[in-house]
Amino acid sequence: MPHWIDTPAALDAQLQRRPARIGLDTEFVRERTFWPQLALVQIAIDDDVLLVDPLVPGMTDALRPWLLDTSITKVMHSASEDLVAFKFACDALPSPLFDTQIAAAIAGVASGMGYQKLVERITGVALPKGETRSDWLRRPLSDAQLHYAADDVRYLFAVHDALRADLIATGRLAWLEEDCARFVDSAAQDDGERWPHQSMRSAQFLDAPAQQRLVQLLRWRDVQARSSDKPRSWILDNELAVALARTPPADKTALLRLFDTQPKAPRKLADAIWQALTTPLDDAADMPVARAASDADKTQLKRLQDAVSARSAELGLPDGVLASRRYLEALQESGEWPAALSGWRRGELESVLAPILGA
Repeated sequence: MPHWIDTPAALDAQLQRRPARIGLDTEFVRERTFWPQLALVQIAIDDDVLLVDPLVPGMTDALRPWLLDTSITKVMHSASEDLVAFKFACDALPSPLFDTQIAAAIAGVASGMGYQKLVERITGVALPKGETRSDWLRRPLSDAQLHYAADDVRYLFAVHDALRADLIATGRLAWLEEDCARFVDSAAQDDGERWPHQSMRSAQFLDAPAQQRLVQLLRWRDVQARSSDKPRSWILDNELAVALARTPPADKTALLRLFDTQPKAPRKLADAIWQALTTPLDDAADMPVARAASDADKTQLKRLQDAVSARSAELGLPDGVLASRRYLEALQESGEWPAALSGWRRGELESVLAPILGA
């Protein structure tokens, strides 16, 4: 049975075991907030599973030493949102990290494989999925929830052992370590996208001044969402942001009249939105203009994708592991290698992509 940990002292006592590794996972809620609300932390130590209640006062402080202790490897699966939850709740990130989903991709098993499928593939154990939509903030948790949560870390060591052995055998353990370290660093530095309009297809249909206004609104929205802990769409939805950027109201009175016609318009934030809309970007000269790809761009991108696919096949890597379309487009647009394609990826790709980019 898993051990329910509901006092910081009980968690502190477990740390005295000084494990070389722990399996780590979280349950969180993010339906009505910007930041994930940490609801449960699962920790595997040797053959034991600890279910830690982070709602208890002082518990997130007690978790911090576990996360920051670099002598303990944190084995996790698909850790991206867990990292955000830990950063917000504990002001700390788990390092060093061994992400089994990333490891499976680099080992050539599969890209983006879920935990249940990976566990079954490696151990033969089929795990139930029955509690994925549970209310993890309720107390007490049900027996079904407790068993489900414990299973999320119970098999991490078996998966870790198998994948680590594969990576050592193929000389790719350093690739995994590099990816996981970059993953953690990225979470630590997440202050919002500098150019958020680039991920919005509708921005391509705006002229440059309108795109600048859109960036002004989206940057403000991100800061507001973080500080108020509300989803971005609750602050200002994309459709309204694009409409305001395309055809800005003549004055604040006109803005309020427009909001009167929009059921979801954030009228209470009208002053802040007007200020964001009318305050020019300090770095406008650096802003990349989003545009629809030309036929020549599309042809070049296809050649880049084909080259990446061929190199992936040579290395026995699943599609998308070496370079996604998004990062190839960024490389194509700027000529600069994105951070996600740095290190070992650039080492494997530069010689095959450079002739295409230079053509």
